[in-house]
Amino acid sequence: MVLPPGQRRIDGFPRFGIHFGQPPPEVPDDPCIEIGGAVARPVVVRLEELRALPRRELVADLHCVAGWSATGLRWEGVPFATFYGAFVEPALAPGATISHLSIVGADSYRSVVTIEDALGADVLLADRLDGRPLDGDHGAPIRFVSPSQYGFINTKHLRRIEVHTSEPPLRYHPTWWINAGLHAVMPHERARVWHEERHRYLPAWALRPVYRRLIPALKRLSTGR
Repeated sequence: MVLPPGQRRIDGFPRFGIHFGQPPPEVPDDPCIEIGGAVARPVVVRLEELRALPRRELVADLHCVAGWSATGLRWEGVPFATFYGAFVEPALAPGATISHLSIVGADSYRSVVTIEDALGADVLLADRLDGRPLDGDHGAPIRFVSPSQYGFINTKHLRRIEVHTSEPPLRYHPTWWINAGLHAVMPHERARVWHEERHRYLPAWALRPVYRRLIPALKRLSTGR
């Protein structure tokens, strides 16, 4: 198996995120995805409406920016491009040209993705993993899955999508970095794994040893052990 530059395969698929030992957010009785930002009107898409769209299965790896890769994950869900065409495009403000999306989770985590990357053929709104409904550790009820980008783009517990006509300010980018106290770690605006786009300004080769030293501490913070 050939992995992207700077990645190492691990066994299993660890939980990671901003929770630092806290339980995942509870799934509401009536889960939904809100659509806001540069729209003519806000939209609320309920889970049953999402699941009524055409679905697909995708076997892909998830690559953490810290350097580990969980391989052969089998996701099931709705292609994001299908969801976008069905619910987002009809709600856009007249004349709006969308360049970026904010993907916001119920745990307040936020990632920012370009519209080009979001509409990629391998991007899903996933509700199943390895033949089972998505659990709390991995993003129930819905997770944004973009295998071509580092894990910090793959927002869990999807609650809201905001559309933008330009890139949002950096304060709207992944909150995990701030919560972890890593103010110097500036996420790359595209985070494409095979381009090794780890940092907005620093070269990837300079970051590999730093990130790898952080893995044990981040695992303890995320899992509580």
